[in-house]
Amino acid sequence: MHKLETLGWKNEIEINTDNVARVLTVQKNSYRISDGETDYLAHLSGKFLNEALSPIDFPAVGDWVEVQKLQDEKKAVIRKVLPRSSQFVRQAAGLRTDPQIVAANIDTVFIVNSLNYDLNVRRIERYILLAYESGATPVVLLTKRDQATEEEIEQAISSVSEVAIGVPILTISSLTGDGMEEFKKELPEGKTGALLGSSGVGKSTIINALLGVQVQETKDIREDDSKGRHTTTHREMFLLPSGALLIDTPGMREISLWDGEAAMETTFQDIESLIEECRFTDCKHKTEPGCRVQEAMETGELSEDRFQSYLKLQRELAFEKRKQDQKAKLEEKSRWKKVSKNQKDSYKYRTR
Repeated sequence: MHKLETLGWKNEIEINTDNVARVLTVQKNSYRISDGETDYLAHLSGKFLNEALSPIDFPAVGDWVEVQKLQDEKKAVIRKVLPRSSQFVRQAAGLRTDPQIVAANIDTVFIVNSLNYDLNVRRIERYILLAYESGATPVVLLTKRDQATEEEIEQAISSVSEVAIGVPILTISSLTGDGMEEFKKELPEGKTGALLGSSGVGKSTIINALLGVQVQETKDIREDDSKGRHTTTHREMFLLPSGALLIDTPGMREISLWDGEAAMETTFQDIESLIEECRFTDCKHKTEPGCRVQEAMETGELSEDRFQSYLKLQRELAFEKRKQDQKAKLEEKSRWKKVSKNQKDSYKYRTR
């Protein structure tokens, strides 16, 4: 086995593998990378920084990168990000209209939520949408199974099933080991997974349980409101004893959409199927005769909350698209202003 294959390398592109490494951690402007044998502390080359146009161009955990190694110092310079097979992207926090890559080249997105009264199916719905959009396969992990009754577990699975159409739903306990074998089957040797979810739902505890050692700090959720407390402060990829790779991420209580139009049909396949059965192709699903969506809500086949969430996400995606288009226009205008100014300055210099 080639040393890179231990990190999930698939040999899908022709390149000198001696200059290839995978990003294990990202902390501000510092990167820890590995070539399967040695870890290196890496930084970006000047050319990379000059040519990068968007935050999405920068390396993320899970990325394969072309590097120049400085063997004696165990340091390296990242020259290029290799093409990604998948990328989980969300709208960056704050007021800026920028994408943020949470993880790259992942096969499975594990959407983690604890079995308590903070279980939020609408949030899970968003994660599923972005997981499909990323190109990875979503799996829902309901944790802290040892702290829930059988009735609570069944009720939680039933609620999540309404939004996780065709998505595996697993209940696990990292402390007792219940459900962990089923979880491991979803992440076989050579595959890469990412744990995504709010703080305090047990992501770091899962990592510790799989590795058999305490590598990640953990804190439980608050008992008064079941809200999590941040423990993981950066994204990091771990090589598991099974030969699989798993990325731990900081908690994300709110997850704003960046893109997802292509994944709407898969995420809401139940609603999309109903819409196709409406009598009129331009049905607004309000008072039109023969509206299959309204009929489904009246009979309980489709919950109104699910349909309202579908409409809300469509509006949010349309709004984000308008913001992104407006930003692109402003950036293009600014770029041409700089080009024009440089040309004028150059002309003045030549005519002196």
